[in-house]
Amino acid sequence: MKEAIQEDDEGLLEGSVAEIIQRAKRKRQAQRKGNTRLGMMRHLFLILDCSECMNNQDLKPTRQLCTIKILEGFIDEFFDQNPISQFGIITTRNKRAEKISELAGNPQKHIKVVQQLTQTPCSGEPSLQNALELALRSLKMLPSHASREVLVLMGSLTTCDPGDITVTIQSLKSHGVRCSVIGLAAEVHVCNLLARETGGTFGVILDDVHYRDQVYQHVDPPPAATCLDSSLIKMGFPHQSIEQGKEAPLTLCIHVDAQDDECSKLNSGKHSCPQCCSKYCELPVECRACGLTLVSAPHLARSYHHLFPVENYKEMDIKDTVEKTELCFACQKKFGEYDKHVYICPTCDKVFCLDCDLFVHDTLHTCPGCATSQQTFQTMGKNNLPTL
Repeated sequence: MKEAIQEDDEGLLEGSVAEIIQRAKRKRQAQRKGNTRLGMMRHLFLILDCSECMNNQDLKPTRQLCTIKILEGFIDEFFDQNPISQFGIITTRNKRAEKISELAGNPQKHIKVVQQLTQTPCSGEPSLQNALELALRSLKMLPSHASREVLVLMGSLTTCDPGDITVTIQSLKSHGVRCSVIGLAAEVHVCNLLARETGGTFGVILDDVHYRDQVYQHVDPPPAATCLDSSLIKMGFPHQSIEQGKEAPLTLCIHVDAQDDECSKLNSGKHSCPQCCSKYCELPVECRACGLTLVSAPHLARSYHHLFPVENYKEMDIKDTVEKTELCFACQKKFGEYDKHVYICPTCDKVFCLDCDLFVHDTLHTCPGCATSQQTFQTMGKNNLPTL
């Protein structure tokens, strides 16, 4: 169903676009269900179009700079909500594809790489096939229990490929790689086909606000692919073995990178693999010496929330609830004339505004009303408790 964009009394479109975004958020939230099998150990490659079309100024100041700004926040949020996942970046321009960031779990490293793209000129045409083939070569080597995903940010209406891209699409499908595409200009048939065949999503942005919303949709883990195996995964919890009264020795990280200043520095605060005692400067990571997946307990706790989402609030007309309360229980904002609907928790019957409703379900993962009520708090169970 196509959304109708209408002008307001002053001839502006912002109100109509904002309403479309809010309806889309509520629709996605209503589709979330508990007891759904999710791919928790995500391996996501971002394919970024760096062709000449990214110099266009329909997004301010340019498509490239607007995209970089959005990606900085997205990467940070992605690892906050998916701490045991890994992320990589591929760019495509001049009919070629280049991997500028390997799959890794350090958000600061990826953000630094993205920020450096401001110094990279956008030129030539993109090659979607080359970029997908480059991502597939890394993703198909992952274990069978890993979730494999590709997110394409496509600004161009054309792609210059060396062969038949439909063969690449079928190869991605056979390896269980889920590809999603966000178009910055208009719908492109091959991008829609890619998303449809691999079980991903496809969308075209309206403005920079809608662009951010489309990108942030991919923060939450998607349903697991049917080919994803169920298996027990051996994990290690690193420790620091320091004798009492002695200072920790200065050591180098085992995955030292000549281009990474942080890993190249001598440091006493390293994480030791409990199986082979190799030293690492960041978590989570897969030990290069023994292959053990190294994580921390808070990482697993934050990933756990996606399996038990907060129950959806009931949407009600504000006229039916104004007698009950005139304030949002969470932010204490007074409902105004522009608030047409409010949202009520079915457990504690507290009333929330739209922004708090989205914040509770997307970030907080626990209902403030239930958590502050002694009666409902005891019946909540451990699933919706906030993480520290």
